[in-house]
Amino acid sequence: MKLDKNPLRTALIIGFISILVSLIIIVPLAKKIILSQYGFTNLFRGSQKVPVLSSHFIEKYNPKTQAIIDVLHYSIHIELLPESKTIKGKVLIKFAINNKNAEKIDINFYDNLKILDVRINDQKIEYERDETIIHFYTKGILKDTSEIKIVYEGEPKNLGFGSFCFEDNQGESFVYTISEPFYASTWFPCVDKPDDKALADIYITNDSSYVSLSNGKLIRVLSNNSKKTYHWKTIYPISTYLITIYSGKYKSYNQKYVSITNDTLDLYYYALANKFEDAIKDFSDHPKYIYTFEKLFGPYPFLKEKYAVAEFLWEYGAMEHQTITGIGSRFITGKRFFQDMLIHELAHHWWGNAVGPKTWKDIWLNEGFATYSEALYWEFQAGKNALQSTLNTKRGKFSYGTLYNPENNLFSNLVYNKGAWVLHMLRREVGDSNFFKILRTYFQTYKYKNASTEDFQNVCEKVSNKNLDFFFDQWVYKGEGIIESEYNWDVNFEGNMYKVVFQLNQLQTGYDVYKFPFDIKIYFENDDQPLTKSFYVKERNSKFEFYTLNKPVKIEVDPEKWLLAEFKTAR
Repeated sequence: MKLDKNPLRTALIIGFISILVSLIIIVPLAKKIILSQYGFTNLFRGSQKVPVLSSHFIEKYNPKTQAIIDVLHYSIHIELLPESKTIKGKVLIKFAINNKNAEKIDINFYDNLKILDVRINDQKIEYERDETIIHFYTKGILKDTSEIKIVYEGEPKNLGFGSFCFEDNQGESFVYTISEPFYASTWFPCVDKPDDKALADIYITNDSSYVSLSNGKLIRVLSNNSKKTYHWKTIYPISTYLITIYSGKYKSYNQKYVSITNDTLDLYYYALANKFEDAIKDFSDHPKYIYTFEKLFGPYPFLKEKYAVAEFLWEYGAMEHQTITGIGSRFITGKRFFQDMLIHELAHHWWGNAVGPKTWKDIWLNEGFATYSEALYWEFQAGKNALQSTLNTKRGKFSYGTLYNPENNLFSNLVYNKGAWVLHMLRREVGDSNFFKILRTYFQTYKYKNASTEDFQNVCEKVSNKNLDFFFDQWVYKGEGIIESEYNWDVNFEGNMYKVVFQLNQLQTGYDVYKFPFDIKIYFENDDQPLTKSFYVKERNSKFEFYTLNKPVKIEVDPEKWLLAEFKTAR
């Protein structure tokens, strides 16, 4: 807004009052609506460029030769050298192989990092490198279970959202990583595929004044003169993109949470000194968040490790690293302005971390689920109106691709918000009881594994006993955009009743005919009790007829806001 340079006194007074009201009432509400609309994490990730998820890139980055490898365990040793912005690394990769006679195996690792030593099963090995892969020539040395050791050093590349970051915070060093979707290999050698989960031990060495964090459970802290090494261990499988390290001058606070299983979960909150008090205020509702999701989905899946939230210096949102969510400093306010962001990242520990995507084409199973979980949380706390208001801030036309295999829309509103709406419409399609049974069954079936969209559909069909090919085709695999329609209705008095003819015509170009359950709410003259009628739309142009005793004067379409649709009256 730009004000006139010479306003009248009255205008100034009115303007001042308006601004004051906006600051007190409207701005916080608008902020929540805008941030919710973009799915919090998505809003800020969207400001950074990530590579297009093309088939060509995936084929090059994850060649078919990786299919013979099943990584069982990573032992990752990283020494941080902030002054030179370099690292020293040693990684041991234990893996099973389905072809001992394979002459070559391929491991992802960016070629700017200098390799000092390579061994397989403690034997020196020949290798070649291209930009993102080490090709190991392995004829005659592989066993059913083998181990690669790679020692290296150098300055990691900072790609994607910030795969490896050396930052400065008020004169102090700070280090963090974000490897999603395919940048773990910028700082450690790995099979960088979401469906090749493994166990991990992570050792982080830095100056002794720094606290170093990672996934899983803290096993020990070892001191060596001016250095400290933090040893973190995962006892649950983890995808490479979820492995992380943060290292800074953290202060910490912890809570205990008693799970619905009666196990005790350790909660840890980490922040830098200038944000610590605000962080405690913002983070301390996590027991309530976890309880809600345990009741809805099942027990927190990493009970024997931890759940932690840590400030980091990424200023575009938050990231659901397994058992340790990172949240950007700017979103720590002490005012709980960004609750939905924290709820979203916690939800990923069910959807994305415990149940991982089989491929990046299935990313809506991560982000759509976590976004809908925001709405489910508020429904659990405050009822259906809270569910509807949360979802209404996530509407859009989504006319730029399909939900499955979104390619260059990998972190777009299409994936986050349309994904959430598709789950909401699935809930209407199969009914509440079946829907929540689907979520719990899906979680239990694929916990600590990976699932595809097809896998999810199979669970939906088995639980609901319905063929849902049409639903997944129109909303996930083939359909682009949303339902766009116009409607009209007429009423005539016939005998002792009123005959209502309701016409609904679909207008969208993104998909020919959507099929969906459809409700209308009829209001009568003399303020009689409204009546809701339910139909099933199967045609592009549909006509429904029904009779009422009282005279209808108004019809509201989709009164419970179940549909991702635009309805215009043709009258």
